[in-house]
Amino acid sequence: QVRLVESGGGLVQAGGSLRLSCEASGSISSIVMGWHRQAPGKQRELVALIISGGNIKYSDSVKGRFTISRDNAKNAVYLQMNSLKPEDTGVYYCRFGTPGFYYWGQGTQVTVSS
Repeated sequence: QVRLVESGGGLVQAGGSLRLSCEASGSISSIVMGWHRQAPGKQRELVALIISGGNIKYSDSVKGRFTISRDNAKNAVYLQMNSLKPEDTGVYYCRFGTPGFYYWGQGTQVTVSS
C-alpha cells in the first residue's frame, strides 16, 4: 500500500538551514512531487512543486532560499531550505501524484526561532 515517509524537520535559528526528505513506497503516479506547509491558524499553502519533465514552481515567499529536487529511482523528493525565517515555521507535508489525485505525507514540524 502507498506510504509517504518524511524526515528532516526540527528546530533551527533564523538564518539556518534544514533539508527535508520524503520517500514513497507502493505503486503511485508521481508526475508531481511537492511540498506544502501549514502554520497554526492558516490554510495549507504551496511551497514548491517539481514535475516529471523537470518543471519547477516555487511560492514567491521562498524563491531564492529553497530548492526542490527529486530522485525518480528512489521515488523521493527533497527540499533544501536555506536562510530560514521565523515565518517559515509550520508543518511541512510532501505530496505525490497528479494535479487531480495525490497522496500526502504525515507532516514534519519545522520551527524557526528569531
